[in-house]
Amino acid sequence: MSVNYREEDIKTLDWREHIRLRPGMYIGKLGDGTSPDDGIYVLLKEVIDNSIDEFVMGYGKTIDIELDGPKMRIRDYGRGIPLGKLMDCAAKINTGAKYDSKAFKKSVGLNGVGIKAVNALSSDFQIQAFRENKTNRIEFTGGEVVKQMKRPERCKAESGTEIVYEADASVFGEYSYNPEFVEQMLRNYSYLNRGLTLQFNGKKFVSKNGLLDLLNENMSQKPLYPVIHLLGDDIEIAFAHSDQHGEDYFSFVNGQNTTQGGTHLAAFRESIVKVVRDYAKKAFDAVDIREGIVAAVSLRVIEPVFESQTKTKLGSTHMEPDGQTIRTFVSNFLGQHLDNFLHRNAQTSEKLLAKVALSEKERKEMKGIQKAAREGARAAKVVNKKLRDCRVHYNTKHKLGDETMVFITEGDSASGSITTARNADLQAVFSLRGKPLNTYGKSRKIVYENEEFNLLQHALNIEAGIDNLRYNKVVIATDADVDGMHIRLLLITFFVQFFPDLIRDNHLFILQTPLFRVRNKKKTLYCYSDEERVQAINELKPNPEITRFKGLGEISPGEFKDFINEDIRLDPVELPPQNKTISDLLAFYMGKNTEERQQFIIKNLRVEADIVEGDEGAEKLVEVAA
Repeated sequence: MSVNYREEDIKTLDWREHIRLRPGMYIGKLGDGTSPDDGIYVLLKEVIDNSIDEFVMGYGKTIDIELDGPKMRIRDYGRGIPLGKLMDCAAKINTGAKYDSKAFKKSVGLNGVGIKAVNALSSDFQIQAFRENKTNRIEFTGGEVVKQMKRPERCKAESGTEIVYEADASVFGEYSYNPEFVEQMLRNYSYLNRGLTLQFNGKKFVSKNGLLDLLNENMSQKPLYPVIHLLGDDIEIAFAHSDQHGEDYFSFVNGQNTTQGGTHLAAFRESIVKVVRDYAKKAFDAVDIREGIVAAVSLRVIEPVFESQTKTKLGSTHMEPDGQTIRTFVSNFLGQHLDNFLHRNAQTSEKLLAKVALSEKERKEMKGIQKAAREGARAAKVVNKKLRDCRVHYNTKHKLGDETMVFITEGDSASGSITTARNADLQAVFSLRGKPLNTYGKSRKIVYENEEFNLLQHALNIEAGIDNLRYNKVVIATDADVDGMHIRLLLITFFVQFFPDLIRDNHLFILQTPLFRVRNKKKTLYCYSDEERVQAINELKPNPEITRFKGLGEISPGEFKDFINEDIRLDPVELPPQNKTISDLLAFYMGKNTEERQQFIIKNLRVEADIVEGDEGAEKLVEVAA
């Protein structure tokens, strides 16, 4: 049956409607605040970026940020938005000073959308400008004006701009801010803007040494030599090597954290190989030069081109206005400044080259082991029943590749339930045979010599790095008991030591599975915590049936289907926060410091009160947590 296509079917949305209807186009995903790239943090970044641009242009050395429940307040002390243009800047799309390169030479927000997106996606948005002893103020709801000053009024407040907003719960759903994510964002701003003070709920963030501070405070393992810090016009680079595996980068353009890198990061990775080769007068393999490197790269570009409104990857190829390519600019900078540094700092240079030589030696020693392991993996692949693969893979550029995942399970019982319930197009299952080896303190040889780990890395296709990862999400699916937790720790230890990029790029997760099933004759509820269990009991009273799941194998395939598809709950595995190195963390939890760890457990042992099941108290659970 054909459908008529008429003039009245053509609709034009105003800017507010379009942003609210398609928020993902402007701020990426919505989220609930549990991930640092959720939309509520993008809104905050959009507001702060404007204040940062003022600082970069030489106006205002302090930015105040206050969080009170869902309400966020940002006050800068720059020049203040021109009072007569306050409405245009807050509620007129594609309006801003940043189109004029003379006013904002190297700004992040060049498309005049950011602050309007915050306005449109807020249930309460207030903007007030202070300029030359006068002020103007407008209040909005969902981008619509609800109150405004008739004319600018006189005031004694210091010049600048204040924005107070509350993200709209009707758009974002139930959300809450994680102060740690906000603090990390502000920490990054301080590293990139030396001399700027950011105050968040009374806590100050300021950096004297820029990217040098960033690396010294965020390296997950101790550097093998003092961090090399290079500064130039529109470019800043800091890097060092450590004993960790893989490569770790912090990249920025005009103060924006480009988490997906881009042309500037590609130029750095290529250029550092050339400089080290030229200095050493030896054709080292690129992978040996970059093995274990941790680097921070910051570039300032006039009118940068990003691959999306969220600006996570730089697409620009040239430095304007001289037309020089970014690749040439970075190459020339490192060719001069890094080469000079290496010649002037012999001790650091020797340690750097010693690390490269060691990486080369280890790689060559591994060739024989890798060859035998690959042959074993190929032979096992034919008969190995531990991997139940899916049809679509992440590394094939399939349109559904982002939805692919592999569940790493313990034993045949749990893997059987998941295999039966899974989506065979997008979900694979890898079954472990009991507890894997504790890899802490062991060399990379163990990845190949241990059959299970060797098969696992081949199943994920990460032997040569994660560029060809077969599944977007690697999900550890173990029982919520002591043995399951132990297996989870052993697997995380394995990935942290040998494949940290899998964690850095947000591919490793923990599957949450329900602890309880509460049901009556009409309804069944699955609960992931004691709080949810109590709520379910109250909802289904007077006498619901309560089941405590002790292992994944107890959950039927029919029930599992919901838990691993539409209602799946995944907790991302994240690397340690600032000032806690991976090596120290692994040494404490996975090393041989038995007495120290024992004392820690005894000191922090917590016994929860008996939990009464149902109105009659028929069943009691006592949980002990360390």
